[in-house]
Amino acid sequence: MSKTVEFFFDVGSPTTYLAWTQLPGIAERHGAELVYRPMLLGGVFKATGNVSPAAVPLKGLYTRKDMQRYARRYGVPLKQNPHFPVNTLNCMRLLTAALNTPQWDTMLRALFEGMWLRERKLDELDVLGATLREAGLDPEEWAARAQQPEVKDGLKKTTEEAVSRGIFGAPTMFVGDEMFFGQDRLDWVEEELSKN
Repeated sequence: MSKTVEFFFDVGSPTTYLAWTQLPGIAERHGAELVYRPMLLGGVFKATGNVSPAAVPLKGLYTRKDMQRYARRYGVPLKQNPHFPVNTLNCMRLLTAALNTPQWDTMLRALFEGMWLRERKLDELDVLGATLREAGLDPEEWAARAQQPEVKDGLKKTTEEAVSRGIFGAPTMFVGDEMFFGQDRLDWVEEELSKN
């Protein structure tokens, strides 16, 4: 499989959740590999001077409505987490630890759905632990894995790489050298994949 879609993401972004619901199907249709790149969106914002749309009240209101439009178009559920924004440092360390393990899909689904379907405050360790346990994952084991120096360093390096490649928000996808920001650019991702 020579075609790839790199997916730089943070589970704390509702637009990223929407992209996640669609990207596996897009990759499959085009015979492409979907490469997950967990990054810390807060770190990207800090490095680039960007802010969440929620920081601008009118933009935040519009964005919430627009996300519901896309959820209807995609035929997927989406709830507005009342705890948003949620600090996702522990979530993204967990995902970095889970990369390339048999538990990857389970971990990713548990965190995305915990945030955007079950409206959980996943920056509270007891809530995060309960979410993992309900998904059949051992919270103590995964908490220990997430605290490993190589995991912390891996998340930091991916976040730094994201900024160095021009990323300023999430979701961001790369097809080759072409960068596409936002879940509303998935048609451009498909068009790029169709070229080869």
